[in-house]
Amino acid sequence: MAQAASQARYRIGIDTGGTFTDIVSVDTASGAIAVTKVASTPANPGIALARGVRAILAQVGGSSGSVAGLAHGTTVATNALLQGQIDSLGLIVTEGFRHILEIARQSVPEGYGNSYFWVRPDRIVPLRFVREAKGRLNFRGEELRPLDESSVRAAARFFREQNIRAVGVCLMHSYANATHERRVAEIIAEEYPDCALSLSCDVLPEYREYERAVTTLVDAFVKPHMERYLRRVHDELGDLKDKPFLVMQSSGGVASAGEVVRKPITTALSGPAAGALGSAVISEMAGFPNIVTLDAGGTSTDLCLIEGGKPHVTNGGAVGAFPVRIPMIDIETIGTGGGSIAWITREGHLKVGPKSAGADPGPMCYPKGGSEPTITDANLVLGRIPAALIGGGIALDVARSRAGIAALAARLPGHMSAEQLAHGIIEIANWNQANAIRQMTIQRGIDPRGFALLSFGGAGPAQSPAVMDLLNMQACLVPPNPGNLSAFGLLAVDWRTDQIVTKVMHQDSVDLAAVAEIYAKLEHEAVETLARDGIERSRMRLVREADVRYAGQSMEVRVPAPGGAIDAKFLSNLIDAFNAAHKRTFGYDYAGRQKIEVVNFCVSGFGLIERPEIPKLAKRDGATPARKSVRPVYFDGAFRDTPVYDRAALLPGFRLDGPAVVEEFGSTTVVFPGQYLEVDPHGVLIVRSSRRPVEVKR
Repeated sequence: MAQAASQARYRIGIDTGGTFTDIVSVDTASGAIAVTKVASTPANPGIALARGVRAILAQVGGSSGSVAGLAHGTTVATNALLQGQIDSLGLIVTEGFRHILEIARQSVPEGYGNSYFWVRPDRIVPLRFVREAKGRLNFRGEELRPLDESSVRAAARFFREQNIRAVGVCLMHSYANATHERRVAEIIAEEYPDCALSLSCDVLPEYREYERAVTTLVDAFVKPHMERYLRRVHDELGDLKDKPFLVMQSSGGVASAGEVVRKPITTALSGPAAGALGSAVISEMAGFPNIVTLDAGGTSTDLCLIEGGKPHVTNGGAVGAFPVRIPMIDIETIGTGGGSIAWITREGHLKVGPKSAGADPGPMCYPKGGSEPTITDANLVLGRIPAALIGGGIALDVARSRAGIAALAARLPGHMSAEQLAHGIIEIANWNQANAIRQMTIQRGIDPRGFALLSFGGAGPAQSPAVMDLLNMQACLVPPNPGNLSAFGLLAVDWRTDQIVTKVMHQDSVDLAAVAEIYAKLEHEAVETLARDGIERSRMRLVREADVRYAGQSMEVRVPAPGGAIDAKFLSNLIDAFNAAHKRTFGYDYAGRQKIEVVNFCVSGFGLIERPEIPKLAKRDGATPARKSVRPVYFDGAFRDTPVYDRAALLPGFRLDGPAVVEEFGSTTVVFPGQYLEVDPHGVLIVRSSRRPVEVKR
């Protein structure tokens, strides 16, 4: 092992969650995978990160010198927006556009019916901290009035006097010409060098001023948080601080810490994106190209739709109340995790979540747990999870959980027992997840019965087979080490950078020479960005895309753009790709009846890596794996003596009928009555309903 330690052979993925920090290492020499978990440290997540890295190195017998690199999924950006008070933030706009955030978009969130019942949320920057810069460009980027530098200096001094620590700059049509914004940045650096600054020409160089302004402001707000966080992580890593350190982006790729600090908005959904990418690897390996992922952790559940082995990617979404336009894997999050708290409304109705006990204090059954019962407490009372988690590292107090749930039951009519209420808590949680899946499938015209459910996260597999049955899905897949799949996903993704520019062109007047020039410029920028991270040109892949719409439409569809020469065939293929995408998305198209417009030109640059592979389980001669134990587990209104298996002992091809419980480090899979479980060659657990005919995979 001393010889192995002298070589930089271990790639380590770290996913920081609300309750646990998950660590996965891959030995690039042998392909061996090792996993562990440590308790998260919310006050300083870098402590748990460094502790977990050292724990995995001790487990594999490695040292700091044997580490080839680290990849990290972080919720710093998301948490800063969702939990932090948005203050000390300023905005500079073009003269005459001071009310851009106040006007916003004339839209009312779904479910409110009309604006009489909807209270507009506070703006990310109050009007008093919005300042105007004189000067104007037109939509072609031509200067109508020069930038008045004195107005910019006055704004910078105002922000300094008001102790505004972060500023976004969003001038009209800067996507077409960044000269004015670049000069604004130079002036602010002279007048107020301690200010964090984000320019819309860097963050989102495309039209639609409101979305561009908000995305730029979110980036500016998150920038000091991310910079401080990465500095603390760097300090905690000690002798590992000089190793390559990559951070997951919402788009499904990684970037260096330096690139992330330049544009932190790209990490808004960093951790969940890694889980989606890891799921895509598992789904392809298991032969289920169409899946819904369900990542249930301590505080929430993240859902993602994967079709044909690829996760859906969207060009815009929201982080909390803030609309942002960045490439991101299309992930829905609901407040249902293992730490979600069960509570009673003023009307006497039982609810579960979204408030969570998190890592501190944690569920009632934890050694220093809280005072309110959670989903974890309910599963413990029902006997569905063991009396100790992560391999015995956290002992659970079932008596305290039962007392807490019994006290909650006493507040409800009907004289329910603690077990009956615990069952009700789990049923509500299951329906919360099932309804979220219905929204992302049925409401989009997709039949969930044609999909499998891939469950991971520490709290997922204990309930997901029941969610599968609620929706009559094909199967429920549980990958090896489900609690660490997001960390594994961090080691299975490429470097990525995304470049975009707005240039509206009608089909009848497309300037092919200008299109070629735009793509050449974007490809050059992508190559330069990847080169800064040390990616060799031979490992780079460039992908063209375009945002296209029918003339007269207000929104676009992103479609792949043909490679090669920019000529008449390029335009014809692009139009065909758009018509097909429009029909696939909306159920109809206007092919041959309506001209199109190209709005945005996009290039994604990828730095290719060697993806780790999960080895097949070794076939072992011998009898059926012995039961680990038998314990009473609550199903269908009563406790039943239920066999408990150690996952590590299950052989490929092994089948068992429910009810049963399969335990492993970091997670527990429950096979319910009327279901059966099979183990595939790679160790993926596949749970199916006995009542649903098995479909032959083609």
